[in-house]
This record gives sequence, structure tokens and C-alpha cells, in this order.
Amino acid sequence: MSDYKAFEKKRSVKQFLVAPLFIVILAAGWFYPWLGFFIPLCMFLGIGIAFFRGRKWCDWFCPRGSFYDSLIKPVSPQKKIPSLFKDMRFRLAVLVVLMLAMTVNLMVRWPYAEKIGAFFVLLLTVTTALGVVLAVIFHQRSWCSFCPIGTVINLMSKTTFPLKIDSQLCIECKACGSVCPIQIAPYKFKKDGIEIIQDSDCLKCNLCIAACPKKALAR
Repeated sequence: MSDYKAFEKKRSVKQFLVAPLFIVILAAGWFYPWLGFFIPLCMFLGIGIAFFRGRKWCDWFCPRGSFYDSLIKPVSPQKKIPSLFKDMRFRLAVLVVLMLAMTVNLMVRWPYAEKIGAFFVLLLTVTTALGVVLAVIFHQRSWCSFCPIGTVINLMSKTTFPLKIDSQLCIECKACGSVCPIQIAPYKFKKDGIEIIQDSDCLKCNLCIAACPKKALAR
């Protein structure tokens, strides 16, 4: 088994273990609203990890991300994620709308914790359903391209745990771009010498590093 296949299999196993947790919480949350507080917990964990590893949370730690990659990917056409979804103006608009909706709903439901939890479950259900629709039309990680927490992490971790490419080794075989779950093409950043990949949406999954036949990528 090649190094890449072994690495990818290890990541897939982690995702298959995490994905059921997401399904259970989403389904059980409708009966036990307190489970809704799992959502803000994930938000804080994602932002906390961002200080050290950027969007690493979104790789396989995020239960919804693992759900999309492990269970929805087989039915996704794997098309190019629309550029609109990655446009920061669009992403900030989504962030503002969802934050306003969250603020208003929390104010209305305060101080009833069970009602607040129920709102988080509803929010998770609606956004996940949207993500599934986009997955079967475009790509399983379409939602992740403009996920509000992903956007916040993008803005706060521009230089955290960067990916680097050695132009002397890169042969532009495009293997790195073909395995990236968020459709980043590292070879396009190649200049002279060692270049830092300037894309804060990198999930730090290291699939591109494992797939590179010339070992041109590194952290």
C-alpha cells in the first residue's frame, strides 16, 4: 500500500468513527434539546484549535465535516465548488445573517436553556440539510466553503501552521490539488524557492503532502 493510500485510509477511519456521533446528536437533539449545546461547544473548540492549527478542526474533528466526507461523498458528483461560495463578501454576509438570527433567537428564548438548545438543534438541522443539497449538486464540502465558523477561523489564522511548496521539486503533476477536500491547488502557488501557500481555508489534512510523488510539500 502506498504512503498516500495508508494516510488516506487512516483519515477515513477517523471520519467514519466521528460521523455517527453527528448523526446521533442531530437525531436525538429533537427529543433531548439539551444536546443542542453541542453546537456552540464545537464552535468554541474550532476557534480554540485555530490559534495553533488554523482550520484543522474542519478536517475530521468537526463531526459534520466527517459526516460529509465519509457518508455524503459517495453520492456527490465531485464538481468544482462555485467560486461564489469562497468569495469573502458572500461568506461574511452568511456569517452576519446567521449571527443575527442566533442573537435574536437567544434573546427571545432567554433564560430557558431547553428552548435555546432546541434552537441550536433546528439551526444545525437546517444548515446540514442545505449542505447535503449542495453536496449532491456540487461537492460534499460546499457548505464548508462558507461555513460561518470556517470563515471566522480563516480570518483569524492567516499564517497559522502554513503549507509550503518547493518549486525546485514540484513537477506540477496536480496530484495535490486532486486530493484536496476543499479544492485548493497548491501547485498554483509555486514561484521561486520555497513558497508559503496563501490560502487560509486549508484544512491541514496533509493529504496533499502524502500524495505528492516528489515530496515538494511540507509544513
